[in-house]
Amino acid sequence: MALPDLSDMASFGSEWPLLLECASPTFDAQRLVGLARPADWSRLLALAEKHAVLGHLAVRLHEADENLAPAEIRETLLEYHRAQVFSTLGMTAELFRLLELFAAKEIPTLVVKGPVLGMQAYGDPTVRRYGDLDLLVRQRDIRRATESLQAVGYMATVPLSAIDAGKIPGQYLFSKPDSKLLVELHNDFTLRYFPRRLPLEKFFARHILVRLDSHEAPALTVEDELVYICIHGATHFWERLSWIADVAALVTRQTGIDWMAVTEAAKEVGAERMLHTGLRLATDMLHARLPDTVLATVEGDVGAAKLAASVRTWLIAAGNAPPTLLERAVFRLRMRGSGFSAPAYLLRLSLSPTEEDWKQGAPENRHGFLDALHRPFRLARKHSRGSKS
Repeated sequence: MALPDLSDMASFGSEWPLLLECASPTFDAQRLVGLARPADWSRLLALAEKHAVLGHLAVRLHEADENLAPAEIRETLLEYHRAQVFSTLGMTAELFRLLELFAAKEIPTLVVKGPVLGMQAYGDPTVRRYGDLDLLVRQRDIRRATESLQAVGYMATVPLSAIDAGKIPGQYLFSKPDSKLLVELHNDFTLRYFPRRLPLEKFFARHILVRLDSHEAPALTVEDELVYICIHGATHFWERLSWIADVAALVTRQTGIDWMAVTEAAKEVGAERMLHTGLRLATDMLHARLPDTVLATVEGDVGAAKLAASVRTWLIAAGNAPPTLLERAVFRLRMRGSGFSAPAYLLRLSLSPTEEDWKQGAPENRHGFLDALHRPFRLARKHSRGSKS
């Protein structure tokens, strides 16, 4: 069926509260049953798909009452779960193939988000949906990593000539012609939405191993992962409920979090406000549990409260009614904090070209200054009102 305008929250007055309850790590089964009675299940399913929380919906309905939803909805969710299991198994197998490939080439690698976050936040990598594998690789290893991936059939969106010319994209993206799987390589040069440079060497030094299907994957500590996903959510204006659900699940399930380490990690990259916004959304909307001292700090950040309020005005639309160009600029200013650092951060993002700013032709022949001048105009066209980008 055709969905009404996703930006009209009133039209989802029954389905949205139910979806929030399903995405909460501390859901109340009795409350969930009550919210389910007036819900339109087809609309709920479509809304869950848009927000990438079909896995959360399936798990919660099963835990509350497996007969709560109509038979056809249960069958749809069962089919989704089967597909997600097979997808996750395939992606996890490919992840370890790539880790072995890079290890053979002596290319140190860390896994972020994806199945590792699924294990850390939910204890099950099949709950959260993901379509790519995100890896951290040092810049000095990017060329060899690119050659290695190309040797096993991956196509690179950033050519070796651009790498040799010192061009820095937003990400090093790889795909396979016969697969929907994407691989993204990141590092302290590409992750420009971190207010300060990513402390990549510290990430490698304090990394942990996360067990996946009888194998161990090198990953960020829980504390570093929490800061990372809060910056990621802020980068994308928290337009998907799944990103908030990840934060809520991670801080609720991981009871041994070193909150002093979290604070220091956020402070090191200038992301305190981004962290507080993510935690504020997770507690206010999904009832995540935080220690009293941490909660007091989060609630005391007035700027984070304002950012969270802004997110709630566009969240339900799942990117179908994105913030305007002015709203985006104001949000980025506020999420950095106050003083000179905020406009400096916005200016850097506005003038730091990525692969989208490289014009037609060989990117290595383009002058970076021209790309930087082109970027603000491209962003203005991309994010003008009416754009669904």
